[in-house]
Parts: sequence; structure tokens; C-alpha cells
Amino acid sequence: MKKVLVPIANGTEEMEAVVIIDMLRRASLNVVVAGEGDVIVCSRGVRIVPDVHIDEITDDDHFDAIVLPGGEQGVSNFINNHALEHIIKRHSLKKGLIGAICAAPVVLHEYGLLPKRAVVTSHPGTASVFAPYAYTLDRVAVEGHIVTSRGAGTAFEFALMLIRKLTDEATATRIATEIVMFE
Repeated sequence: MKKVLVPIANGTEEMEAVVIIDMLRRASLNVVVAGEGDVIVCSRGVRIVPDVHIDEITDDDHFDAIVLPGGEQGVSNFINNHALEHIIKRHSLKKGLIGAICAAPVVLHEYGLLPKRAVVTSHPGTASVFAPYAYTLDRVAVEGHIVTSRGAGTAFEFALMLIRKLTDEATATRIATEIVMFE
């Protein structure tokens, strides 16, 4: 079973986090939610209990994907988390799948993980950060092993793209049908 790390931090956008976690688990992926504490208070006060503390992730842990939800304060906390930076950089060196939605692509920029002229999208409020790249208004953008998306309103499409990349089109179609995303 493929394993996916979903880090969360105080200020993470809860809709994005929950949609990502739920959709990936519907695809029978082993999703590990890692937080910076025992209880994470998200951007609108929703509390999420992570499976593990981010500091418990070691170099021996293998993930097929790392997916970052957005949220302005959560992203700021991600950028300042050296343990997370180490985990993501190590994962990127192996060309492991990385997803980032809303403001979270800023983390990839700050960590120096976006290739020059990478096709990237994000929340409109962070678009200016991506001037050096091939910024797009597409709801989901794929650049090699990196998938980015615009915000909470695109979370389902983003999660389905990750499912396609981690499993197959049939699984993504089955899940979209089960949740009545398309008719």
C-alpha cells in the first residue's frame, strides 16, 4: 500500500486538509497525518488530532507522496519547520510526488524545490511569489513530480489528480463517482 504524508500545522486550512486526507484514504492509500503538536488548531478553529508528531518522522520512513494543505498561518509555520524542510527536501531528491495547494506552493518556493520556469498555480493572494515561474490560472497544475492547486474550492480536483498519480484513472473515476462529484 502506498504511503502519503500530510503535514498539518496550526493555521492549516482545514477544508483542504480534510478533503486531501479523506479522498486519499478512499483510494486505499495509507495516509499519515503529521502535526507540530498533539492537537492542531486550523485556520477557522477546527481542531485536528494528527497521527504522529512531525518530529517523529525519520530518514527511515518512506513516503510515496507528501501533500501540503494551505492556509496562510499554516504555510508560515511549515516554512519555519526545519524537520519538515528536511523531510520534503529528502523526498524531492528522490523525485517523490509532492502536492501543494492554496498558499502551500510558497513552501516549495522557499525551500528551493521548484524548477526554473516550473508550471505552478496557487491561491491568487500568493501569485506574485511565482513571477519567476510559468504561473498558470489552471485549477490544478502538474510539473514533473510536483502537483499544485489554487485553493479550498479546487481541493477535490487536486486530490483526484494525486489519486491518479498514485494509483490509476479507474480509481480516481470510481471515487469521483462515489462522492457524486460528476454525473
